[in-house]
Amino acid sequence: MKGLLTQVRSYERSVQLLMVNQFTINLGFYMLMPYLAAHLSGTLGLAGWIVGLVLGVRNFSQQGMFLVGGTLADRLGYKPMIVAGCVLRTLGFATLGMVDSLPALLAASAATGLAGALFNPAVRAYLAADAGERRVEAFALFNVFYQAGILLGPLAGMVLTGVDFRITCLVSAGIFAVLSVVQIRALPARRSEDAKRQDSDAGQSVLAQWRGILANRPFLLFSVAMIGSYVLSFQVYLALPLEVRRLGGEGEFGTAAVAMLFAVSGLTTILGQTRVTAWCKARYEPGQALVRGLAAMGLAFVPLLLATAVPVPESGIGLWLLAAVPPTLAALLLAIGTMIAYPFEMDTIVRLSGDRLVATHYGLYNTICGVGITVGNLGTGAALDAARAAGMPALPWIALIVLGLACAAALYGLHRTGRLAAPPASEPLAASV
Repeated sequence: MKGLLTQVRSYERSVQLLMVNQFTINLGFYMLMPYLAAHLSGTLGLAGWIVGLVLGVRNFSQQGMFLVGGTLADRLGYKPMIVAGCVLRTLGFATLGMVDSLPALLAASAATGLAGALFNPAVRAYLAADAGERRVEAFALFNVFYQAGILLGPLAGMVLTGVDFRITCLVSAGIFAVLSVVQIRALPARRSEDAKRQDSDAGQSVLAQWRGILANRPFLLFSVAMIGSYVLSFQVYLALPLEVRRLGGEGEFGTAAVAMLFAVSGLTTILGQTRVTAWCKARYEPGQALVRGLAAMGLAFVPLLLATAVPVPESGIGLWLLAAVPPTLAALLLAIGTMIAYPFEMDTIVRLSGDRLVATHYGLYNTICGVGITVGNLGTGAALDAARAAGMPALPWIALIVLGLACAAALYGLHRTGRLAAPPASEPLAASV
């Protein structure tokens, strides 16, 4: 921990604050969101489809507006979008705890999603800009703070929701309110180079900039190839818990085993991220690290595939071990693969942007991967259903392994052909044509 703090202090104040901000953002978000569905269906007694609608509006609002949020950050500056996102989430989370009408719930849910679309691209672009040549290491540290918030948020929310969900909402809203004030007072103003250029030049229209980014073929190919990493990492929330509960049941053992999945994933990242990044940077080019990270994520499902060859005990310690150990190993390997890839992934986006419209590139990247997660989860769910119906438990794990290796192969091709390198200085980017 001391070494981690020493690394954080070696960066500018803005970078330090952005890392702490991201921890706090995730703490407040994951304190509330895992318990929202139970509040809507239980306390408010809403129908299942309405619960799905409220949750879906938040996701759609965030994924659909990432590009707009990134564009606004490039044009107006990073700090205003970060502050606006935190203020909007303050209002959205407070409203979720105080209302029970469907229109108000939908408005609050949309506000929380839009908030993420405003500050996420801005935070990453700001961090990349102020970290400079050390941005790979900065994104590694950023991921430590990010995962710490995910790990601690649900624990705090469990305690608060045990008293009253409205208290959870108000505490979470209070966290974002304090965060808004801190950032207004302490976060230095930071404008992108594109915003500065627009002060002396009329600049391009938003649509022209978007058309330029869509013409940036290496960036789009990289974005599509990386979809697999997000689909695979999301299985900690989907396929792995379902497998634990399929074998271990819905009782206390199943609950504890699922909690262990999240703990292993979060703690592995917190304890190992900076060491893994330093080791990889000393040995691999960014493209090589990305290929290895995706391959590791695909191979993470091999323990589950091998487990399908083991006869399922009817009860006892054997059944518990079969239900808990392979999914936990998968969660561990997924965390390692993500640790390898994530800092180089964030760095590659900046390089492929040519340091132009960086927040807009992050916004479009998030949208592409968000759509991919939705499609990938539908496919994973279909594979799980087909496996049960056909008595072929290996099917979903084979599909996920193939997805990871296919994306690793795609990244290998992009790396070998030089498409993951920065564009030449004389040719800044198709986005600025």
